[in-house]
Amino acid sequence: MLLTFDVGNSETTVGLFDGETLRAHWRLTTDVPRTSDEYGVLLRGFLAGAQVSLTDVHGAAIGSVVPRVTQPLADACRDWLSSRRVEVLDATSPLPITLAVDEPRTVGADRIINTLVASRRYQRDAIVVDLGTATTFDCITKDAVFLGGVIAPGVRTSAENLFRRTSKLPATELVAPPRAIGKNTEDCIRSGVMFGAAESIDGIVRRIIAEWPNGERPFVVGTGGLAELFAPLCRSFDAVDPYLTLRGLAMAFDLVAPAR
Repeated sequence: MLLTFDVGNSETTVGLFDGETLRAHWRLTTDVPRTSDEYGVLLRGFLAGAQVSLTDVHGAAIGSVVPRVTQPLADACRDWLSSRRVEVLDATSPLPITLAVDEPRTVGADRIINTLVASRRYQRDAIVVDLGTATTFDCITKDAVFLGGVIAPGVRTSAENLFRRTSKLPATELVAPPRAIGKNTEDCIRSGVMFGAAESIDGIVRRIIAEWPNGERPFVVGTGGLAELFAPLCRSFDAVDPYLTLRGLAMAFDLVAPAR
């Protein structure tokens, strides 16, 4: 079995793969400082809950955009797993993709992995909309070329900023209200945040498609922690896979093996 870690700015998503099957998954808060031993204890607890022994896990794949987390997490995997093979995947990893941007080494690990998995999984040009701390739009060709994309404030990031800067607006759960015209403060906020974000996503996708190099419409995939919540609100999504990046990490782990 293989552990995969998608380390984002707010949350770290952990996946346990048995072959190509995602057997279990968990979420950690990223901004809590942890030592390698603390990560090890968490891993042991997660695996015990899934009735899996540490000795059953043969390796780990880490894609991280938070450098201070990368090393202690990698150390924990090397110290606690039966196999010490841990792959930290980034722009220097020998993956069969092309980063056709001005500064390839600055491309985040999540976008690199999304390029790999989207091109292989869908075998067509794609836009991956990743709804996390930021909402990113990754523009990917069927030949695994990352063309660039868009980075926008995340839905929760925007909502939290609204709550902090307005003294009389209460923090409100992120769920879509039944209609756009709110009848109370909470529904007014939900309408603005949820419908505003959905329209923004659809609008940016529309602009990207208008600029697509070959004039064809790319396949649009929603992923990330809020993808399922926004699936019924966004008209531009062709598919939703909340764990697309985890699948890509498992794929990348196998692909870099021959180079070691």
